[in-house]
Amino acid sequence: MKIKPMLALLFALAVGPFGLLPSAARAKSIPAGSTQTPSQDYLRQEVRHQLVMLPYYSVFDNLEYKVEGYTVELSGQVAWPVLKSDAENVVKRIEGVEKVVNNIEVLPVSFSDDRIRRAEYRAVYGNTQLDRYALEAVPPIHIIVKNGNVTLTGVVANQMDKNVASLKANGVSGVFSVTNDLRVENQG
Repeated sequence: MKIKPMLALLFALAVGPFGLLPSAARAKSIPAGSTQTPSQDYLRQEVRHQLVMLPYYSVFDNLEYKVEGYTVELSGQVAWPVLKSDAENVVKRIEGVEKVVNNIEVLPVSFSDDRIRRAEYRAVYGNTQLDRYALEAVPPIHIIVKNGNVTLTGVVANQMDKNVASLKANGVSGVFSVTNDLRVENQG
């Protein structure tokens, strides 16, 4: 009797991927025209989501934010000037955001820094200890290069990965200094 599996498949297709989720999982956004005010958690999650979805956001940019009430303060560094304005524009459109303070620094245009960015990317993400991070949708190790100085930001799984990233970044020629600001996810 192959009819039961076929009926189950047809039911799953008819209900769709979201039909059986609990109502709390489906209700991720605030309906338009609602008098409900967005929570701080909602604003933080939505700001993060909008920033990582920016088309020019890459491992060579560092976008940070702070939500205080209904004000969002943006900071960090970007290699493309358009990314600074794009970040501000997408955050302004989030329901509940009343003010955006844009303190994002646009890194200077430099052929030397571009060469260092490419070399740092190959050194860090080309390492067998760290190459798994390159497979993520938004790679968690960000390489910020400003006037020959490198800063590693983001999150790694353990102290060993942080140390390896620092060693590899320091091995690139033409770099004046390397600052390792990587955070370790599991400190235990």
